Order: sequence, then C-alpha cells, then structure tokens
Amino acid sequence: MGSSHSQTYKLTEDIRKPAVGAASLSADEPSAHKHHHHGSDTERDAKKIHSACKGAGTNEKKIIEVLSSRTSEQRQQIKQKYKDLYSKEMEEDLKGDLSGNFEKAVLALLDLPCEYEARELRRAMKGAGTDESLLIEILCTRSNKEIVNIKEAYKRLFDRDLESDVKSDTSGSLQKILVMVLEATRDETQQVNAELAEQDASDLYKAGEGRWGTEELAFNVVLAKRSYSQLRATFQAYEKVCGKDIEESIKSETSGDLEKAYLTLVSCAKDCPGYFATLLYKSMKGAGTDEETLIRILVTRAESDLPAIKEKFQQMYKKPLAEAVHSDTSGDFRKLLLAILH
Repeated sequence: MGSSHSQTYKLTEDIRKPAVGAASLSADEPSAHKHHHHGSDTERDAKKIHSACKGAGTNEKKIIEVLSSRTSEQRQQIKQKYKDLYSKEMEEDLKGDLSGNFEKAVLALLDLPCEYEARELRRAMKGAGTDESLLIEILCTRSNKEIVNIKEAYKRLFDRDLESDVKSDTSGSLQKILVMVLEATRDETQQVNAELAEQDASDLYKAGEGRWGTEELAFNVVLAKRSYSQLRATFQAYEKVCGKDIEESIKSETSGDLEKAYLTLVSCAKDCPGYFATLLYKSMKGAGTDEETLIRILVTRAESDLPAIKEKFQQMYKKPLAEAVHSDTSGDFRKLLLAILH
C-alpha cells in the first residue's frame, strides 16, 4: 500500500479530511489544505510535530492531526525528516512529552505495522512467562508476506531470530503449529480443489476421532498451509462427513492454547475481519478496557482491513465501532483512535 508516495499523500489528505467543508478552502487559508509536492509536505509535518513538542505544554491536537492523516510509509518519512532537521529522534521527543495510552498509541503509529508487531511479539516472550494469546493473535492471522516482514523486523530491531525465540518460549503442540505458521508457506491462490477438500476433511475427521495427539500433524498442515478459500471448502466438507462444524470438534478434542490457535486459524479462514471485530468487542466489553488490544488492532489493521472490520463490527454488535471506542476511552487517546477510525 502507499508505494506511490506523492500521490498517496494528496489522496490521504483529501480522503481523511472530509469534514473540513468547502468554506475552509478559501483563498486566504494557510497552506494546510493546498497540496504541495511531497517533499515540503513531509517537512511541514515534521515541523508541526516539533512545534507541538517544544516549549511549555504539548499540542496534542497537532500531533493527532499529523499522525492520523498519514500512511505508515509517510510517517516513516516524517521521522527521517525530523531527524535531518533536528538531529534527534522524533520518538524520543514525543516520549518525553506524552504519557499513558496516548503515548503508547502514538509510538505504535510511528512504527511500520511489521515493526510494531515484532515489538509486541518480543514483549510477549520477554521476561518470565509467555503471553501465548498474543503470539497466537499475531502469528495465526497474518499473510505470508506479513509474517516474512515481521520476521525481518524482529531481526532488525532485536538482532534475534523470531522462530528460535518462539521455539524456546513455547512447547508441545502449540510450538508445532506456531513454527509451521512461521514458515509462511500458506497457499495464497484462489482456486479451490474440491477433491483435496474432501480428502483433508476426512483426514481431519480421522485425526480428531479418538486418536488425537498422534494426529495433530494433519490439523497443522491443513490449517497452516491451505489457502483460505480452500479451507472454507474443507470446513464445509468436514461438516458433511462429521455432522458438526470444525470448531465444535476442535473444542471437544483440544484445550488451552492449542485450541485457541486452531480456532484462530479457522476464524481467519472463515472471516478475518469478523475475528478482529470480535477481539475489539471483547477488549471493550465489561469492566475495564484492554487498551493494548485496541491500539494493536486499530494501528496494525488501519491500512489493510480496517474498513471491513468496522463494517463487521456494526453488523455483529449493532453499533458503530467508533461509538464503542468513544464510550470506552477518553481524552487524547480517544481523539487519536477516533481519528484513525475516521
């Protein structure tokens, strides 16, 4: 996304600011809404952030305005320009001035999605204990290309190998499926092979019937390697063979993290935006909000399937995602998330 930079710059500015209204585009308006060529845009943005941070008090509004209306690639260019102009890292200046969830969300936006995911994976494994749910959420939902990018970012940021870390931090069945997913060799074609679907369905049925444990390999290969469209055909065939849907079988045959990993892979094959809509809903449901999940999904999906996630959320929970976020967050954090959702 966003490889033709100068063009996307104009586009995002137009698309993301529909609320400005024609009035503010009058001739005497400052240059904010006139589109220059790309270079000066980046420079203007870097200067805006710098002026938002310096002196007493931080201008959060300016920071939100710039960061939420640019693509991830453009934010990288702004960071570089900031460094060229002021000989220091933009993150460092922002870190010094911001705090709490607002700071977390701003720093998340300054990473490429693959870098942010790499940091989240590192956080999931660092220190005592491992956050398996987080490993599953990230690794079991990404495309081959995304996984390759995450592995590269992980190496670049931490000078460590993601696969080795996952191997040493997990064990048993969960380890096997995560390592297989990390190979990033899922078939990504659209064709469906009906015979293979029948074959896979019957292998899964046999693997799940009583001989569980020896046969999870069948599940791993099918769930980690087949294309999403192929998997949907397999799940239908499975229901015919077995009389119940694949999720029911997984729930009755497995438990704990392996169950979670399998169900995540199935959900994503069936309906990835629905999977993320559900996670968002859960992060806001009941007492307390899981802000980290909120940040992670909104920031990393912003340029891929966020529109589809919003649509799904509305369908499933009969209210707009923005409304849910609005009622569950506050202050600048709320403003930033709503700007991303805009």
